[in-house]
Amino acid sequence: MRAQSSATATTPIAVTAPAAERRGFGTAQAALGVLAFSLTFPATAWGLEGFGPWSLVAVRSVLAAVVAGGCLLVLRVPLPERRHLAGLAVVAAGVVFGFPLLTTLALQTSTTAHAAVVVGLLPLTTAVCSALRTGHRPARRFWAAALAGAAAVVAFTVGQSGGALTLADGYLFGALLVCAAGYTEGGRLARVMPGWQVIGWALVLCLPLSVPAAALALSYEPVRLTAHGVAGLLWVALGSQFLGLVVWYRGMAAIGIPKASQLQLAQPLLTLVWSALLLGENLTAAAPLTAVAVLVCIAVTQRS
Repeated sequence: MRAQSSATATTPIAVTAPAAERRGFGTAQAALGVLAFSLTFPATAWGLEGFGPWSLVAVRSVLAAVVAGGCLLVLRVPLPERRHLAGLAVVAAGVVFGFPLLTTLALQTSTTAHAAVVVGLLPLTTAVCSALRTGHRPARRFWAAALAGAAAVVAFTVGQSGGALTLADGYLFGALLVCAAGYTEGGRLARVMPGWQVIGWALVLCLPLSVPAAALALSYEPVRLTAHGVAGLLWVALGSQFLGLVVWYRGMAAIGIPKASQLQLAQPLLTLVWSALLLGENLTAAAPLTAVAVLVCIAVTQRS
């Protein structure tokens, strides 16, 4: 009887510990993805010093696809099943072309700090898109915290822009919608195939479009090879477009799309820091207050 009681008492620990470890590892991977994404806007601003907006988007897609395709080829990964092609097309349209193009166009006239704060609405947009797509219904506390975080981001944005919305804001709001759809579909696919294969196949499937688009854009837009331009291009292609999305999709698959998306509430604040350090943009006094509010919202959503 004692042996049986001891076995019974220890069974839950043996079952739940690995699950807790997987959740912790998934959160860490999603956080690494957020860190990589937080550098995207400053890197894009650097890239625009040497490339036109269309060239930058097309070339980054080609470079990322070459790296992803090489990995898929070396590891002899089989072609994705036909039933996954529609989902991969949504990922490609949202995170390979749509989001990079719209945000790059916005950054021609917007500061990276302003763009980062507007895109801070992405977690809430992704959570809503996920609920509509998957039928998942988070708790009310989750939604309350997400809305509070979004409200803090909106208040910060309005305060910084003087209450006026611009064409750049229109591009950014469009980017929110297409990226949320791509994140949601990518997170769903990452539950049935490794996350790096999701973005890898999405990039490779875009090659028939990205290669001619890069050639056409480069023929019309002048190119100035500068250190900043090349560094920015390499980061958005390899850091943001491929490696960042690999760990991001793995994290979403482990902890769920809504919870992972709320980690991105920290992304605009990280980008503000990078913008100050790398681009010399001035931070306002409202940034620390927004940071505290957003971090509290993240804590609540992770516990709800």
